[in-house]
Amino acid sequence: MFELTFLGTAASTASAERGLPALLVSGGGDRFLVDCGEGTQRQMLRAGAGFRRLGHVLLTHAHLDHVLGLAGLIATLGLLDLRGELSICGSLQTVELVERYLLALWPQRRAPVPVRFVPLQAGPVLSGDGFRVSCFPVRHRGTQSLGFRFDELSRRHLRPERLAAIGVPDGPLRGRLAAGEPVMLPDGRRIEPEDVLGPPTPGASLAVVGDAEEGGTLIEAVRGADALVIEATFLAADAALAAERGHLTAAEAGRLAAEAGVGALYLTHISGRYDPAEVAAEAGAVFSKFRWSTISIAPLCLPRAVPRRRT
Repeated sequence: MFELTFLGTAASTASAERGLPALLVSGGGDRFLVDCGEGTQRQMLRAGAGFRRLGHVLLTHAHLDHVLGLAGLIATLGLLDLRGELSICGSLQTVELVERYLLALWPQRRAPVPVRFVPLQAGPVLSGDGFRVSCFPVRHRGTQSLGFRFDELSRRHLRPERLAAIGVPDGPLRGRLAAGEPVMLPDGRRIEPEDVLGPPTPGASLAVVGDAEEGGTLIEAVRGADALVIEATFLAADAALAAERGHLTAAEAGRLAAEAGVGALYLTHISGRYDPAEVAAEAGAVFSKFRWSTISIAPLCLPRAVPRRRT
């Protein structure tokens, strides 16, 4: 299961209602911050998320509205004496820009907390507790942009009827079988995991895209995800302006979600020029599983199904 906390959903400039781009993804005991716009640390406090267990910042691209909050976040981590290493990950172009930015503030790499800069290429990025993270290229105004995908590993569950039929008692023996280990019953019978495990059950999957100028090349990367988080900066009436500035319309985001067969769509990077209801209506007209979740702070739980709002 993944939990999403939308910390910033504004396009380019913050508003009274929306912070700049930032999304907190929690899975197992790990937490990942996708982008870190100005003011992200305050949004984390408002959301009640705190700063512990934050080990990775995954940056979609090098535009300032997606990275300027890093310095404040790092300074606060140091003041709170949270000394764990923070890995800042993104394309080579993104990491180089952020490294110059931070080294200007803390020369000789004397940041308040240990910082590691990790340039990424498309493919697997890292593994967490029961899930993996990968990245894929995204086209946006000539930048080296990346999208990120979080996939829970498939699991095999014990079949209660088989356990009962074979006579495996409750307790540690069942736990060992669930972990894939053979066991010996008190009567001397050896039971293999294959005797009592069901077929693999897919885990939850989440795709996160920052700014994007088109969706066609993203279909395979986000295909089948239980949820897709992606920008919708313009409406179709301003499609020419969207293309000029390298952004998607709400209709384009909806079509991508429909063609990729995702479970639910969450739109971010919302422009103050539009009524949010118009953005919702345009995307919803082409994608029936649309979910409207663009407020600045909105924790969500993402099980293997359509995500639900956590109350």
